[in-house]
Amino acid sequence: MNSKSVWLDGELVAWEDATVHVSTLGLHYGIGFFEGIRSHATDRGTVVFRLTDHLERLRRSAAIYGVPSRFSVEELKRACFDVVLANGFGDCYLRPIMFLGQGADPLAAPFHTAVMAFQHGPLVGAPETGGVKAKISSFHRMTANSLPPAAKATGQYLNAMLAQTEARAAGCDEAILLNKDGYVADGWAHNVFVVRDGTLLTPPATSGALPGITRDSVLTLAAERGVPTREADLVRSDLYLADECFLTGTAAGVVPVHSVDGRPIGGGTRGTITSMLTADLHDAVHGTGHPAWLEPVA
Repeated sequence: MNSKSVWLDGELVAWEDATVHVSTLGLHYGIGFFEGIRSHATDRGTVVFRLTDHLERLRRSAAIYGVPSRFSVEELKRACFDVVLANGFGDCYLRPIMFLGQGADPLAAPFHTAVMAFQHGPLVGAPETGGVKAKISSFHRMTANSLPPAAKATGQYLNAMLAQTEARAAGCDEAILLNKDGYVADGWAHNVFVVRDGTLLTPPATSGALPGITRDSVLTLAAERGVPTREADLVRSDLYLADECFLTGTAAGVVPVHSVDGRPIGGGTRGTITSMLTADLHDAVHGTGHPAWLEPVA
């Protein structure tokens, strides 16, 4: 089923009418902020996973750049619900976005806000194959004093595009970026985790990692299972020598990594903790275990 309706600046419009002019400054300068969110059909009806948390992060991303949101979090929640209902979707991928509009002065032009829904959203990685091949990119993750990594901003994904294009050209599935000091920051569209001696480790936000919603969910689920968890600075050799390695994100969930730079991780098979957290996250987003994370479409 294709999307029929888009929420644009406060009202539902037909998909084909949700257009902008080529002079829109968000297109020219890559100025905008966005989220990726998933809804799921469950026994309790259609629910959206951690919707408020995603929309709060959207507000924070804009605030980092000094941009106030025209719409409140509650108004954007209603917009997400309206788009899901208008399109008749259960399982879908939602894309709220704020972007710079038209004007002579980019610093004075208005921002527009839209919410789209896709029945089949972007799937990053290939978890159905059992794992992916990752490559450490030659491109560094941007620094906090150049483009703040804590913001999920549109133009910043040029950094990710360079890394992922390089990885694909080298015959790998996913790129992993280091920061300027050589510490692991993020995947090109994921957060990075390793398991070492039974402890789950992930880079801190200060390394350049995006404060991921799925990242936070996985840390919570692991702690509930009694798995020791902590944020830690990691270098590339920590990935090479890990017992397990995986990536996380809204689009892909948990993606096992079978090799990094051609070096097999944990014998090249999916690890026990990775498998456990994959199942736990699946249960959580489909209505088992964490009802507070699920917001019913009303």
